[in-house]
Amino acid sequence: MRTKISLQTVRGEFVNRIETISGQSLLACNQCGKCSAGCPVAFSMDILPNQVIRMAQLGLEEVLQVQTIWTCAACLTCVSRCPKGIDLPRVMEALRQIYMETYGNLLDPNQISPEQAAEMPQLAIIGGFRKYSV
Repeated sequence: MRTKISLQTVRGEFVNRIETISGQSLLACNQCGKCSAGCPVAFSMDILPNQVIRMAQLGLEEVLQVQTIWTCAACLTCVSRCPKGIDLPRVMEALRQIYMETYGNLLDPNQISPEQAAEMPQLAIIGGFRKYSV
C-alpha cells in the first residue's frame, strides 16, 4: 500500500495536536525499533510501537483505529531504551485522548452496576476511567 505524503500532512494539524498534547517531537524518532524490541506487551499488539510513531509522523489518522494505543501498559521500558528520549507512553496517551475527543469515551460509569463496582478493585476502576474516558 502506497501512502502519499506531503509537507502539509507531516506538519499538519493532526501531527501538531499529538505533539502539543504529548509534549514530544514525533520527528525526533529515527525508527531504530528499540522501543518495539523491548516492549513487554508487543506480542499482543496489532502493530508495533515504532509503527505507531511512524503512522503519527506521517499524519495518518488511521493510527487512532489501532489497538496498540490501548494495549500500551505505560511501563516506560520504551522510554529507557529510546536513544532520542521520546516518551512513547505520552504519545499513546495523546492518541487515546484524541480518539475519545473525536469518538467519545469507551467507558461509561453508568454502565457499571453497583454489584460489579463492589467486586472491582478500586485501583482497576480508577485506572479504567483514567485510560478509557476523558
